[in-house]
Amino acid sequence: MKSQPYSAASGALDGTDSALRIGLVRKGGIMIRRLKSGQYRIYSRKLNPKTGKRRNLGTFATKAQAEKHEREIQYFKRH
Repeated sequence: MKSQPYSAASGALDGTDSALRIGLVRKGGIMIRRLKSGQYRIYSRKLNPKTGKRRNLGTFATKAQAEKHEREIQYFKRH
């Protein structure tokens, strides 16, 4: 069976191998994606009701910077 690619509209992944192929990391509802430029972008789990797309929560040069900001977002949400 052929694996379906990630669909931003549905938010579904068919398998972990497809997640690795597209450079997607999912932690606590926030997704970090690797862009073609080599940068990392954080997307919200929830869709923007106006556009139907995920909200961009920031773009970073390294994965470590993106993960650090993701932790800051999680802290802010709970305090």
